[in-house]
Amino acid sequence: MEQTCEEIQLGIFEKYLALWVFLCMIIGLLLSQFIPELSIAINDLQFSGISIPIGVCLFLMMYPALLNLQFSELKKLAKNPKPIILTLISNWIWAPIVTALLAYYFLAGNDQLIVALILLGSSPCTAMVCVWGALANGNQEQNVVNTSLNTITIMFLYAPIVTLLTGVQNIQIDRLALLMSVLVFIGVPLVLGIISKRALKARKGEAWFQEKFRPAVGNVAVIALLATLVVLFSLNGQVLIHHPEEMLLVSIPLLLGFFIIVGLNLMVTRFAGLRYKEGIIAVIIGSSSHFEIAIATAISIYGLGSQAALGTTMGLFWEVPVMLSLVYLGKKLGKRGFWKNS
Repeated sequence: MEQTCEEIQLGIFEKYLALWVFLCMIIGLLLSQFIPELSIAINDLQFSGISIPIGVCLFLMMYPALLNLQFSELKKLAKNPKPIILTLISNWIWAPIVTALLAYYFLAGNDQLIVALILLGSSPCTAMVCVWGALANGNQEQNVVNTSLNTITIMFLYAPIVTLLTGVQNIQIDRLALLMSVLVFIGVPLVLGIISKRALKARKGEAWFQEKFRPAVGNVAVIALLATLVVLFSLNGQVLIHHPEEMLLVSIPLLLGFFIIVGLNLMVTRFAGLRYKEGIIAVIIGSSSHFEIAIATAISIYGLGSQAALGTTMGLFWEVPVMLSLVYLGKKLGKRGFWKNS
């Protein structure tokens, strides 16, 4: 039987993700002061302008998330399309627009930080929402359908929407690098995920794949993410120590964007007449971002030691406490009858 989101538990990494990011920031800053040559040497191992070690780490971050794709679940779209449609509208219309508008206003003159927010706002989550949905006791069948659909749509919509929203402000970005980021960090892991999933299940069986392989690659992804963050902050150590206001500056529209998008999704799902189990999943998926692809794209376009890379990392830093708060808020609202038949 295929593993569902219901079987995913909140591990120590997910539970304390904001803490691990903070510790990586500290380690990276210390390295920038005492061993700056280390991160520079890692970044200098490049091919066509992309750091090879970081490219490998970014690939390892993406691969486990794309194992969640389940084509068999997409045929269930007609069963209850309303929450799926509402989530897609949030993911691809008002979440990108709200995030971009806030970025234009609060980050005017800081083009890389604006791009960082657009990259985050235009990337619907495909992995961590399984954890949040399980904690919220939402409709996990809907969660699987939505995350599988997001995995496919991000391949075709991410680059065009980022291009459109940056173009509104005449922000010049490397469109080829943007497209290559989607192909390399979404397309390649997706294809390899489908092939390896089928091959390993046929050879080792379903139980081994779910109980051994997926947890193992998940742990590798965690290590890859944390290693990338350490190098990222070590390369930006001098700037951050002397200009910490940059992290505060990008955090204001990020947090305000979360608040507005969550509020919109709560009201839309309520007035659409959804039940709690469907409503909370629609809100969670519609309000979260795929920080892995955002970080990967920022690094691919601007480099590891860029403002854009730091900006997307702050999205990672804030998403976990915000989504955990949403889980608890959703449960309380459900008990008070906020949604239909709650």
